[in-house]
Amino acid sequence: MPTNSLSTPVRGRGATSNPPHRFARQQREEVDDGWGRDDARHALRTEVREERVRSVIVRNDSPDLQFNLSINPYRGCEHGCVYCYARPNHAYVGLSPGFDFESRLFVKRDAPERLREELAAASYRCEPINLGSATDAYQPIERRYALTRALIEVMAEFRQPFTIVTKSSLVERDVDLLAPLARDGLVGVFVTLTTLDADLARRWEPRAAAPWRRLQTMRRLREAGVPVGVSLAPIVPFLNEPEIERLLAEAHEAGAQTAFYQVLRLPRELRELFVEWLEAHYPDRARRVLRRLSEMRGGSDERMRLNDPEFFSRMRGRGAWAELIRLRFDLAVRKLGLDRQRMALRTDLFRRPGDDRQLGLF
Repeated sequence: MPTNSLSTPVRGRGATSNPPHRFARQQREEVDDGWGRDDARHALRTEVREERVRSVIVRNDSPDLQFNLSINPYRGCEHGCVYCYARPNHAYVGLSPGFDFESRLFVKRDAPERLREELAAASYRCEPINLGSATDAYQPIERRYALTRALIEVMAEFRQPFTIVTKSSLVERDVDLLAPLARDGLVGVFVTLTTLDADLARRWEPRAAAPWRRLQTMRRLREAGVPVGVSLAPIVPFLNEPEIERLLAEAHEAGAQTAFYQVLRLPRELRELFVEWLEAHYPDRARRVLRRLSEMRGGSDERMRLNDPEFFSRMRGRGAWAELIRLRFDLAVRKLGLDRQRMALRTDLFRRPGDDRQLGLF
């Protein structure tokens, strides 16, 4: 497995390099010329650009996803999770899936207006929307832009059901909006919990809320009457895989009612980014981790394979090790009484503002 020997951890960032994206016409390689390293990258600052969008609801037809519609108010994510499957999306805006993904962000300022237009359209048919499938809707810049809160206000106006997936405690800010919607069966929140090890959390999701803080967020949401689930995503052999049972137990104690998991996916540029990170942070176990990941993707020692694009198996893996993870997860879920089904949200309450006034004319 080729690696970049110059890739080293950068404080507060998940990636260890900023490789060219797959559409780049030129390739650059960092070389140590003996004069020492240029540490400008250690002083990375987050840059934010505003953009306008023609539409904000994205439809997918993937049979292994629990939602068909999603909204991402931002491009990129400052949480910097090194394992994020959305990193390769930054190539579509001409930027690297490495440092750029977590430090050069885009804000869809007119997203609430576009959402109102799309929900008001006569052609729209109500079904649950997932908020934050390719970014975290509550990443740090949400404090400044409050786009997610504005989107929730629009969905509340239309009685549009939705789910949220987040690693951020900032979701607590919007309990005043979420609690009334939860009473009507219109919202559910999944909190992603990948580890209880603070050191591992700092290394692979450096700007997300600490594990203990996410558990506290679950408790506060449940106390407010908001349905809570836990996402164990991704599961990585020999890193957080030993924690499966404890993660579920802690989440259940904090109020989680349902749970799901995914094994690590490494599409496109993410493959090399994760390998670099693994060898920089855990060189003692990197080879074991990669060999096991390859086995779960149908590879071998002779033919390393770290990604599987096939529906269903891309989420769960295949082979004996993937089956063992599934059995352990299922057993723990049954023991704790957690629900493996998706949150049931109501679609029958959807209405377009003004519809009631129109009906009153007849």
